[in-house]
Amino acid sequence: MKVGFFLREALRSMGRNAVPSFAAMASVLVTVLVLGVFIPVVQATTGAANDVRNRVLVNVYLKTSAKQPDVQRVRQLLTSRVAHVGKLQYVSKEQAYAEQKRRFPDAYQLLGSNPLPDTFRVTPDKPDNALKLRDALSPSTPGGGRTTIDPAIDSVRNSKDDTQKILVATKVVKLTTGLLAVLLVVASILLVSNTIRLSMFSRRREVEVMKLVGATDWFIRWPFVIEGVVLGALGGALAILLLLVGKIALLDPLTAQFSLLAAPNTIHFGMLVAVLLAAAVGVSAAGSGLSLRRFLRV
Repeated sequence: MKVGFFLREALRSMGRNAVPSFAAMASVLVTVLVLGVFIPVVQATTGAANDVRNRVLVNVYLKTSAKQPDVQRVRQLLTSRVAHVGKLQYVSKEQAYAEQKRRFPDAYQLLGSNPLPDTFRVTPDKPDNALKLRDALSPSTPGGGRTTIDPAIDSVRNSKDDTQKILVATKVVKLTTGLLAVLLVVASILLVSNTIRLSMFSRRREVEVMKLVGATDWFIRWPFVIEGVVLGALGGALAILLLLVGKIALLDPLTAQFSLLAAPNTIHFGMLVAVLLAAAVGVSAAGSGLSLRRFLRV
């Protein structure tokens, strides 16, 4: 049997059952529309959380009496002997003084000498390893205090409370967005499947008669699967059209005025269209095939 036959049967079935077909297409449209907004939002939120996590630093302050050989020794120590070191930035006392003087000119105007030390700003290989890196550079002593692994190091600081708050907050954001994504996908599949099942339930007598006269399961199933694919494609296409209109009319003008909206690195709109269309067709086809299974048990 040719594909054209199944396609004609699917279109004829959609015409005879316009209300359930429209309900299925509307379900796909709403699902794809929500996914189309949710995917970039999740990416932007996750990207912002990762950006905040990547700003976690461990500052290694050298003693004011440290000389250039001491600086080189500590640099070698950080790059070769200490674990969890990602990015390393050296800020000399002169650079630190010039930076602080630009930020607080009045406070530094009366200073006769430079009180700032040479500093290594260490970015951990992973944000979660910030406290481990701090402990490696400044281990605890039996008396409850802290020492340093090199005599030229004066102190190691990373704002423990702030670091823990950042790590916990960003982890909660990631887990929440991930859970919402899973729930949305599951809800979308159930919604489409149940809507198509209602459409098939209205034609259960027709399916029973075809089974009784000897039609195979796939002969009966293919028109419904194709109907699901067509409804999914129509609903997905309409949702993508609405998203495109919203992007051109609302998002693009705001992006040009507010640079913050352009900052997140999200999926390209063309790739988003392909993902949404494939999801709409795939979920609709799977939902129609699974929903029909119970009606084939005659």
